[in-house]
Amino acid sequence: MLIKTAEYIGSFVETAKCPQLAMPEFAFIGRSNVGKSSLINYLTGRKKLSKVSVTPGKTQTINFFNINNRFHLVDLPGYGYAKISKQQRDSWSKMIRSYILQREQLQYVMQLIDARVPPQKADIEFINWMGENEVPFVLIFTKADKPNARETQLNIRNFGKEMLKYWDALPGYFVTSAEKNSGREQVLLFLENAVQEYYRNQ
Repeated sequence: MLIKTAEYIGSFVETAKCPQLAMPEFAFIGRSNVGKSSLINYLTGRKKLSKVSVTPGKTQTINFFNINNRFHLVDLPGYGYAKISKQQRDSWSKMIRSYILQREQLQYVMQLIDARVPPQKADIEFINWMGENEVPFVLIFTKADKPNARETQLNIRNFGKEMLKYWDALPGYFVTSAEKNSGREQVLLFLENAVQEYYRNQ
């Protein structure tokens, strides 16, 4: 897929107020500081499309980006950030779950996993919640440039083993690294196929 145009549309805190265009959407989510904004910038080839922060919990709204006037990439707030009030965490959780369960245009949740670390409870719990609610999703392992290749593969294998405690089969997954320039074309091909399928079924 060739990204010709990528435009920030707006930020929202209520699903009902999100853009109502009949376009397929792909939502990026993961633990705070997993690299959602960085991945969106990497995929689109725009360094500053989505604001990147070293401070976990910076994304607090549902952020929309129009790609090629054909689909939306959606940056959701991260979960698992402890340094905010319980009230704020509950508010973010309600906003995220409302969007995922109610948004008809949503085609896939792109679940980001930090390839640098062993399986995290918060990731597994969120994935299981999506499974219980029959939400289509794929996994994207980020920051694969940080550990060495052996450590990355070990973390991915261990994550798969942890998932198989709850799942009969593993979902599709991608491994990405902006620094090593890897994984981008595979993710874009997945998005392109999903977008084409959406419009064929309209």
